[in-house]
Amino acid sequence: MIKLELMKEDDFSKVVQWNKGKSKEFLVQWAGPALEYPLTEDKLREFFKEYNMPNETSRLLFKIILENSGEMVGMIEIRKYEKESNTGRVGRFLIGEESVRGMGIGTAALREVVRMGFEKLKYDKICLGVFDFNRPAIDCYKNVGFQIDRLTEKYVEVSDGYWNLYDMSISKVSFK
Repeated sequence: MIKLELMKEDDFSKVVQWNKGKSKEFLVQWAGPALEYPLTEDKLREFFKEYNMPNETSRLLFKIILENSGEMVGMIEIRKYEKESNTGRVGRFLIGEESVRGMGIGTAALREVVRMGFEKLKYDKICLGVFDFNRPAIDCYKNVGFQIDRLTEKYVEVSDGYWNLYDMSISKVSFK
């Protein structure tokens, strides 16, 4: 269904295209508050400059590609989160091509990046954050085996108030 390949700078134009005409809240929803709105290739280049470096496995950014067409339809990040507990973190996760949302691509991509995190990167646990109103994403994460650990209220301020954030995680022993 999908394959993951390390993202390159020339892929950033596609990510910017997915965000054209979208709101600041859309960017915050998939990327968190770290990326500045409006999104540009230069901002992506600066933010991800220390990702995907040779011999560096603590920060990896992948493009999600449909195997049958070779089309890039999304992106997903995994990075070292807590050295002491050997925990990785999934972030910057977006299925950018709206026409393929709801088809299991996000679940397949997450399952693959989690498999890599446990098998290749040797994490014992992998976590992620998701806003509490994002039911499709929460369902995707639960389908892979993530559990809700806690709720942080008023995690980020947006134009119409605040958004709450669920922290979710999965352990190596519970991943199937």
